Amino acid sequence: MERREMLAVLGAASAAQVIGAVTPIVADAMTTGDGAGKLKQSVCRWCYQSMPLDVLSRNVAAMGFRSVELLSESEWPVVKQFGLTCAVANGPGTIPVGFNRLDQHDRLVAESERLLPLIAAAGIPQMIVFSGNRAGMSDVQGIANCAVGLKRITPLAEKLGVTIIMELLNSKVDHKDYMCDHTAWGVELVKRVGSPRFKLLYDVYHMQIMEGDVIRTIRDNHTHIGHYHTGGVPGRNEIDESQELFYPRIMKALVELGFDGYVAQEFIPARDPMTSLRQAFALCNV
Repeated sequence: MERREMLAVLGAASAAQVIGAVTPIVADAMTTGDGAGKLKQSVCRWCYQSMPLDVLSRNVAAMGFRSVELLSESEWPVVKQFGLTCAVANGPGTIPVGFNRLDQHDRLVAESERLLPLIAAAGIPQMIVFSGNRAGMSDVQGIANCAVGLKRITPLAEKLGVTIIMELLNSKVDHKDYMCDHTAWGVELVKRVGSPRFKLLYDVYHMQIMEGDVIRTIRDNHTHIGHYHTGGVPGRNEIDESQELFYPRIMKALVELGFDGYVAQEFIPARDPMTSLRQAFALCNV
């Protein structure tokens, strides 16, 4: 299963209802314009599981998106057919079991060492990793453990030019007990690892739930952030006027900071998925 915990987050019934409603749409009818905004936009694959990847890729390429991400290695060639890249490749581990467990390091490092050369050869800029759940571990110990494991793979990432990113997730609603659940924790880990090829994936949806004060937090920590995800709060649905965040202003803040990476749409559509993606692209095309 892509995104690993989709059914746990949505519930099997609601996930089937939303994702089952996806139907292929002719890409030519979905074009939104020349995609002339200053941000590179991506789409998270797992939100559109029952749409074939080639159909999704054709549609989003016509809208102006430049990537479909969170893909496994067998999927990378598919998006290339449509002039897209994969901004973030799936990496080792899972959300609950990650680099904060010393007994997992050998396995995670071995898989990272296998994947990183393949990711670099495919021209993919980033690989995602996770802290894992606390399971009684202190945050201080978790940072120390993660740093030990990540320092084993960042030299290879530096050599290959691939950035490893750890995602900030909320532990309040969706991912109970997840350790990397506050920006300050993640930033301290980035500093501890001390590599230009290790950064954070700042998920606006998750951090709005945990911290709020999104734009100030981004401004204060942007040098430690390599990638962004969107999502409407509450509910992780569309990023329009139905939710509490104003994404055009958040995107403008990224432009003001000179961010040149990718922003990925990661919301669960509550209506026609491609119409919602087209709207989200326009909102973030600043």
